[in-house]
Amino acid sequence: MRAFETSARVNLPGGPLAYTVRHSPRARRLRLVIDPRRGVVVTVPIVRRGSGRAIEAAVEGFLRQREAWLRGHLARQASVQAMAVPAAELTSGSVLRFRGEPHQVRIEAGAPSLRRSTISRVGGDETDELVVRLAVRDRRPADAVLRAWLIERARGAIEREIARHAAALDVTPAAVSLRDPRTRWGSATRTGRLSFSWRLVLAPPEALETVVVHELAHLRVFGHGPEFWAVVASRRPDHAAWRRWLREHSLELHATLA
Repeated sequence: MRAFETSARVNLPGGPLAYTVRHSPRARRLRLVIDPRRGVVVTVPIVRRGSGRAIEAAVEGFLRQREAWLRGHLARQASVQAMAVPAAELTSGSVLRFRGEPHQVRIEAGAPSLRRSTISRVGGDETDELVVRLAVRDRRPADAVLRAWLIERARGAIEREIARHAAALDVTPAAVSLRDPRTRWGSATRTGRLSFSWRLVLAPPEALETVVVHELAHLRVFGHGPEFWAVVASRRPDHAAWRRWLREHSLELHATLA
C-alpha cells in the first residue's frame, strides 16, 4: 500500500491547529515534524480498516501533549519567514539579511552623472543599511541590481573561504560556480567541480564557511560517513550548529529576492 495524506484540524487549549496526516506503510509509530512550507505534519502507520478513529484520537492526544513546543516552534518559524523579501515587494524600508545581519534597504535615484547603479553598505544607529542608487540609464529594477551585487559579494566570500581551507585539506577544486538551487546549499562532483548557492551570502559568515568546508571535504571523502564528518569537523568543529541554522532559515533565504 502506498503512503497518502489527509488534512485535519484539532481544537487545542491554545486554539485550533491545522495539520497534515501522512499515512505511511513504513511507519511504526507516530512522528511529528514542522515543515517550513507545509506546517505541522504527523506521520502515522497505515492500519487495518476500522481503526481510523483510534488513530485520530491518538494523534490528537499526541498534539495536545506537545502543544507548548508546537506553538513556540511555529512562532519562531513565522518570525523567521517574516524576514523574507520577495523581489516584487522590495521597496525602501524593506529589511533583509546580509551576512546574517538585518539590513534596511534604501532605494534612491542616482545623480544624472551616475553611469552605473551602485550599492553601498552604511552603518546606522539602529540597523545597517544597503543603499541602492539607480542610474538613470540602468533599465534594471532595484531587486535585480541588488541581486547582482549580492551574487558578487557571495562569489568573493566563497573564494576567500576556499583559499583558507583548500590547502589545509590538501584539495584543489577543478572549477567553482554559483547558482540558485532550491534544495542544496552546495554540491561537489567526483571530478572536483564545486557549486554553491549565492544565497549563502545572506546567512552568517560561519554558515557560508561551513558549506564551503563541507564541499571541499567531499574532494577528500565522497559520501557522508564518519570519515567525512571527521574531515569537516577538523576545519569547522561547530558545523552541526550552522547546518541547523541553514535548515531553520531555508525558507526565508530562498524566498528573499525570488
